Formats: sequence, structure tokens, C-alpha cells
Amino acid sequence: MSVHTRLVAGNKEDTEAWVRAVHVGFLRLQELTEEDLATRQARQDFSRAAGVFDGDRCVATYKSFAQEMTVPGGGVVSSNAVTGVTVTATHRRKGLLRGLITEDLRAAKERGDVVSALDAAEYRIYGRFGYGPTTSAVTWRVDVTRAGLDARRTGREGEGGISFLDAAQVREIGPELHERFRRTQPGAIDRDPLFWDLHTGAVRVGSRPWELPYWALHRDADGVPQGLVSYHVTHGRRGNLDTAELKVGSLIAATPAAERALWLFLLSHDRVTTLTAELSAPDAMLPLLLPDRRAASVTEDSDFIWLRPLDLPRMLEARTYGVEDEIVLDVRDPLGLAQGRYLLAASPEGASATPTGRDADLTLDTTALAQLYLGDESAVRLVAAGQVTAGRAEAPVRADLLFRTGRRPWCPDGF
Repeated sequence: MSVHTRLVAGNKEDTEAWVRAVHVGFLRLQELTEEDLATRQARQDFSRAAGVFDGDRCVATYKSFAQEMTVPGGGVVSSNAVTGVTVTATHRRKGLLRGLITEDLRAAKERGDVVSALDAAEYRIYGRFGYGPTTSAVTWRVDVTRAGLDARRTGREGEGGISFLDAAQVREIGPELHERFRRTQPGAIDRDPLFWDLHTGAVRVGSRPWELPYWALHRDADGVPQGLVSYHVTHGRRGNLDTAELKVGSLIAATPAAERALWLFLLSHDRVTTLTAELSAPDAMLPLLLPDRRAASVTEDSDFIWLRPLDLPRMLEARTYGVEDEIVLDVRDPLGLAQGRYLLAASPEGASATPTGRDADLTLDTTALAQLYLGDESAVRLVAAGQVTAGRAEAPVRADLLFRTGRRPWCPDGF
């Protein structure tokens, strides 16, 4: 096999071949027009997009870009975000992905990124490169007719109100609101201007049809925007009756009052018999708002964002912890990029992580640490499953008191 790897930025032919290879790799053949290609080159970051070429044909793709992720306590870590990872079926099992990902991770480490993150299309691929699932997402389905809500009551006195927005208003108000939201939500990532243009129809990439959504904004009693939701409604018939399904596209809320008000607003629509919300927070307050909680069910629950440690001290020191304690972590790394034995001295105010020769309380690899880091997994469970070794019997419980959070981490955005 005579193949070579190169960056595609600045070369129209290479970029076009790269985009076409992504379509092939994800089994989504679609037309690539000159306008579409020009938009991608102008608006998307290809500076770290690499392709493996067999002659003129791109047979493997990989791209990373700069991102920020929120951690417990409201701090952020710099992340090497990975996307567009494919290997064409004709060139599988030849080590192409390993070459691309290991080179990129080493560059990210040298650049000073704290972690790397991705949305894993296949579960079994990324563990061998040190990634582990760190957030999950669910699909909620609500039988609105069973929920028992009074449609006349969509909020509480003194908690503000809700109004509809158009696309231009969303682009004006949304970015600042999202910045405040993401600082309150561990696992959330930043959104660049292209995100808002794509999700309001100002820019269109690919052949997927654009369907205008409804946008609704919650403002608090002082008029400050605190929550934003987008949704579509599809209509149907049940016998002689009109029915409608409301599908939530995105719901973000910077305050609990805004989250509560937006869910109740969505459930108050006339004719709506079913509400569905994909990629939602696994611990959304939605079912708690219903007189009959059985009306809300989770129809899908899956891992979503995967994390990979790159700089252990900075990663551990970036977040806050549930109690004040010290614990020794002996971290192993399959690629040798982020390993060592560290004394984590942690508290609700902050933490320090320093190399130590003390005996380990927990011995774990980077995959297990990724699962613990944002608080979504239990050290007790991982020890029971044989994925973490406890040096002391009480260490897993102490670790859970440190790492677990009141609400689960969640990222509303794929990339």
C-alpha cells in the first residue's frame, strides 16, 4: 500500500477530497457543490485537518480544533476537540487511524491542551487511545395527555415570562446567554459564531434540508435572558382528532427557574400529544414537573462526549471537589502522554495535584479517570467492575465524595 498523510488546509482539491471521504466514511453520500465547498473553506477550521491519500483519493480523515470545556466549579479546560474521523472501508485495519490520532495527541500535548474530547461514533474505537465516556445524553418522551398538567399554568409568579424570537434575534441574544449557561454546566463546550449561523439558517452546509424552527426565550423578572429553546411541531391524525408531536431541538437554561419555565411552556401547547427531546440532560428536571411522572420516559440513554487526559496536574486542579480530602492516584496511559502518581489535595475551593511517592489509593488508566473526572461515574462501581484497583478499602468511597457532583455533567452539542 502506497499511501501518505498530509494536511489539507489551503488546498481546494485536497479539501474537496477530504470532505467527500468524510461522507463516504460515515455512509452519507451527498452532493458537494462549489458553493458548499467554498462555504466550508471560508467558515470551518481546516488548519488541523489531515487526510491519508492513496494516490489522489482520500481514504482516511481526521480533524482537531481548539475548544473549551466546563468542569465542576465553573472552571474551563482547553480541549483538543476531535471530529471527522473516518477510514474508508477499502483501507481498514492498516493502522491509518492510529497514525493520525497518535500524532495529533502528541501535538496537542506539546501545544499545552489539558484534555482531548470527541463524540464517539463507535464505542470500541477510542478506549485503546486513552479516551473514556465522560457525559451521557438521553431522549425524553412525554405522553402529554397523561401528564396531568394544567395548560393554563406555565410558570410561577415573579419568575419572568417567555416570548418568541426570530433567527436574527437568536443570533443576537443566543451567544451571550449560552456563555452564561455553559459556565454553570459541567461538560458543556463553547459555541463559535458558525454554530449560531448554522442553527438559524444563515449558513447552510451539506444537502440536509433546512426546516425553520420555533425559538422561545425565557427572561427573568428583571428582563434578563435566562433560557432558550428551539423546537419543531409535526402534525397528524388520531381517528377524527388532530394530533401534534413537539420535537425539542435544543434547550439551554442558565437558571433552574428558566429550565422549569421552558419545559412547562413546551408542555402547554394545544393539540400537542407527544413531546420528544433528544440529546437531553440525563437528569433534566422534566419528570419532576409532571403530576404523573410516568408520562415521561427515557427511550434512549447513551454515552456522548468522551474525554482523554493530556495534562494530569492541570486537569485535576481545574475543577472543585465535593469535600476536603487527599487521595493518591496512580494513572496509567496506553500512549504514555499523561501518566504518573499524583497526590490530589482537594476541596470545594480548589485543588493541587503534585507528584508523590506515596502508595496509591486508586490505580487506574486514563479511560477510567475520564469517567470519574466530571462526576458521572462512581469509583465504587469501577472498582467492583475491575476497572480500577483500590489500594485501601475506603478509597473508592472517598473518591466518590470528592468527584461526584449534585447534577450530572452534560453536553448539549455534538461536534
